[in-house]
Amino acid sequence: MTTPTVLEKIIAEKRKHIAAQRVHRQMDPKALHRPSSVRGFSDALKAKQALGLPAVIAEIKKGSPSKGVIRPNFDVASIAASYERHGAACLSCLTDEPFFFGCDADLATARSSAALPVLRKDFIIDEFQIYESFELGADCILLIVSALTDEALDAFYALAIGLGLDVLIEVHDAAECQRALRLAPKLLGINNRNLHDFSVSLDTTLGLLTQIPSETLIITESGIHTESDVRSMWTSGVGTFLVGEAFMRHPEPGERLSALFGAIQTTATSKSD
Repeated sequence: MTTPTVLEKIIAEKRKHIAAQRVHRQMDPKALHRPSSVRGFSDALKAKQALGLPAVIAEIKKGSPSKGVIRPNFDVASIAASYERHGAACLSCLTDEPFFFGCDADLATARSSAALPVLRKDFIIDEFQIYESFELGADCILLIVSALTDEALDAFYALAIGLGLDVLIEVHDAAECQRALRLAPKLLGINNRNLHDFSVSLDTTLGLLTQIPSETLIITESGIHTESDVRSMWTSGVGTFLVGEAFMRHPEPGERLSALFGAIQTTATSKSD
């Protein structure tokens, strides 16, 4: 019997969670309630790029399947505020509980603690979760190509866009990239982490760049820990970053953001003067 991959385990648990949610909560698409208007996630990233600055999606997460708990003192409100003070373009908030130690309430807290757009970082496999994301106050959702059929990917993308949300489509290899590009997405995330075994290589992003049209905004995800990592991506033409662990391990996450991207920000600012 084949041992399930990490992604397969996560998806199996997610199906159980959704089934339980449906028992207790009916979702009427015609009567959705949202706490506040949608903040433009894609627009916020493009605004940073228009200034010649790196656009950072700063992630709020307590832990992961591969590392366990990485931030025991997990104060979502202070983390979100710290990121905003130090120049993040957007926030990403993990809401998966069994594997990433998050919850839906974390997203609501993050959004009320900063004026930045927020990505709901979760494993979406059912339209129920998209309506739920809208009601929770997410401004953008994540669709992971390796977790979805083409039919589901197409339907979920259209549904989210129809609700006024931005969509970050995530890929890991060339085949997934081609599947995603059928939709001509505004945002394409390249995850340097293999979700089946959780190994990481920054070459994943670098190897896919030539396949992606210039009008698509590329976000490199996972594995960005050092100034050298940032510089490698920046000089290769990647200007948007989703970073979590490197920030979460620092006492003041926003300060680590400033330190990690400071050299590039300073250079960009100097060129514009």
